[in-house]
Amino acid sequence: MSSSLVDQGVPISVKIRERVKAAKQRFHANDNIAEFIQPGELESLLQEVEDKMKHVLESLVIDTDNDHNTNETAKRLAKMYIKEVFNGRYVTSPDITEFPNAERLNELMIVGPITVRSACSHHFCPIIGKIWIGVLPNENTNVIGLSKYARLAEWVMGRPQIQEEAVVQLADLIQQKTRPDGLALVMEATHFCMAWRGVKDLDSRMINSVMRGAFLKDPILRREFLALIPQKN
Repeated sequence: MSSSLVDQGVPISVKIRERVKAAKQRFHANDNIAEFIQPGELESLLQEVEDKMKHVLESLVIDTDNDHNTNETAKRLAKMYIKEVFNGRYVTSPDITEFPNAERLNELMIVGPITVRSACSHHFCPIIGKIWIGVLPNENTNVIGLSKYARLAEWVMGRPQIQEEAVVQLADLIQQKTRPDGLALVMEATHFCMAWRGVKDLDSRMINSVMRGAFLKDPILRREFLALIPQKN
């Protein structure tokens, strides 16, 4: 990093961005950049976002000085984006204890429905839905606890996303950590960019799936997994 970037007064977002660029890494909305954030910098980023949110509210012609409802809105928005809904961008992957498949389990296991919450990267409107995960283990598969699937899903979904990419990211992560013979994911979600704005359709859902390994090659296994998922409304 150039010496000018370490001078006092340079926004923390610029310092973080330059580290990412120097490493030739991507920093799209749904990427995790935790490895480029140094201790204490997240709080500085929080303050920077709050300051910039104040300017956004001013540009919306909202009198935050005298409106008691929006006086602290910039601070709340900064906390929401950094510490809550987009936290999956700024923190490392949750610790997941993995155990060898000592009992050599090789039967279909289904986890779900896991409730997931995200926001579309086009409008930052909420995405609320459920995920079902099917795993076909083998003797070399790592076993993780049921709650850990939910934690991994929360970490991936805690970023601006589009649903089609989110399920692929989650599938890649689970595949890497468990190494099963087969992996299947189905996600069903409501997108508030349709329900709240645009066509204002309150009933539409998006359903998509990712099939890996045995689920992709074996239609009988795939049908069994889909048949065991409760009928979606």
